[in-house]
Amino acid sequence: MKIAVAQIRLKTADFKFNAENIIKTVEKCDCDLIIFPQSDIEDLGGKDLVLDETCRKKQHEFYQLIADKNFKQNILIGDILIRNGEIEVADYGFFNICGEKIFVSDTYLDDVQCDLYVLAKNRYFAISTYKDFVESIETNCNLIYINAIGIADENILAGGSFAKNTNNELVLQMPVCKEDIETVDFSRVIEFHEETDEAQILEAVTFALKEYCENTGFKQVVLGLSGGIDSALTAALAVKSIGADNVLGIMMPSMYSSEGSITDSIKLAENLGIKTITEPITPLFEAFMKGRDKLRDLAEENLQARLRALILMFYSNRENRLLLSTGNKSESAMGFGTLYGDLAGGYNLICDLTKTNVYKLANYINKDKEVIPQAIIDKAPSAELHPGQKDQDRLPEYAILDDIIEMYVEQNVPLEKIYEKYGKPLVDETIKKIYRMQFKRNQCCLGARLTERSFLNGVSYPIVQRYI
Repeated sequence: MKIAVAQIRLKTADFKFNAENIIKTVEKCDCDLIIFPQSDIEDLGGKDLVLDETCRKKQHEFYQLIADKNFKQNILIGDILIRNGEIEVADYGFFNICGEKIFVSDTYLDDVQCDLYVLAKNRYFAISTYKDFVESIETNCNLIYINAIGIADENILAGGSFAKNTNNELVLQMPVCKEDIETVDFSRVIEFHEETDEAQILEAVTFALKEYCENTGFKQVVLGLSGGIDSALTAALAVKSIGADNVLGIMMPSMYSSEGSITDSIKLAENLGIKTITEPITPLFEAFMKGRDKLRDLAEENLQARLRALILMFYSNRENRLLLSTGNKSESAMGFGTLYGDLAGGYNLICDLTKTNVYKLANYINKDKEVIPQAIIDKAPSAELHPGQKDQDRLPEYAILDDIIEMYVEQNVPLEKIYEKYGKPLVDETIKKIYRMQFKRNQCCLGARLTERSFLNGVSYPIVQRYI
């Protein structure tokens, strides 16, 4: 039996797009069986759309539209089989196709006797998990894992479909975040190809922004360029995703901005080929503070951030541009951002990257040529909201902070083990901030989920609590 694996793009509840993509793929495939990812609403992140009867009716019509084509191939869409113009549901997970016993499931069971095991599960992308997932499947029958390409709100469906033979040897590995159609040869053993974490992140986040814009109708984006690493990385990612012509950078210097903040931003824009506009916030700040005491306190710092948000939202509204927020996971954990200020935005590409990983990704982007000016990478991080301000005035060194965040939030390491490494006072103070800043995270915008334990989904600490 000739089997094709179709790792295709699918969109949540876009039944017309999904049906057309499946139909055109079948039309160009000469095979006995073609396997597609799960395409039900719930399997594509439909959430409460599953409760909408009209939506569920359209889902049935989606399968019927494909069946009405009466293709000669057997078409397996997740756990739905379409053949001879009919829609079939598995009998306890089993189908008989071309005389072979095929089992379909969204989980792997190692005691199933079959000729072919189809593991149909739309798995979300998470850094450093793909190889472990492939190796975790130890099979004694031919197996095909099929995953979709697309986004489901914060979750990225990144593909990476693969196949193994009866000897548990890899015979097919499909790319991340790219559509692909391959015929499976279970006798052709291949080596596992592993991309670096940075390469995978770059593919995932740029794919996510492109998909988000396409699905929500945005064609262009805007972001603030501060001269710092976070906005520089976000701008570089946006250009790679949707092109320089569609990215606008707004420079908003204040009375506290260093000369390098402007010159570095200009250099970045030149490297990326993006348009910039300069909108100083000092006149706005002075106008508001007229007649008020200047204390250089938190209120004045937040005022600056919120004035910048006003400007960015103006350009977002005026030019119908998606505003990209630029806060990272370390800042989010510590509440190091201003509500209705620098936390404002419609989408965030780096919200699930710690500051350490932000630098790693920036250096990866620069591996062949200087895209992000080295001066931006080398400078000490600063919000520049008062003279001489540095992030480390209020935060631990990022290498230490990020390690604590990753251990506690992402890896669920017991506190005693974290105490052994960094001491109880520092760890307790850091974790206390993580909990106390949950109220801010509840108001942050959507973004790209890149870890299994993300503040976007998977981590939700209570705001009203007395535990910590």
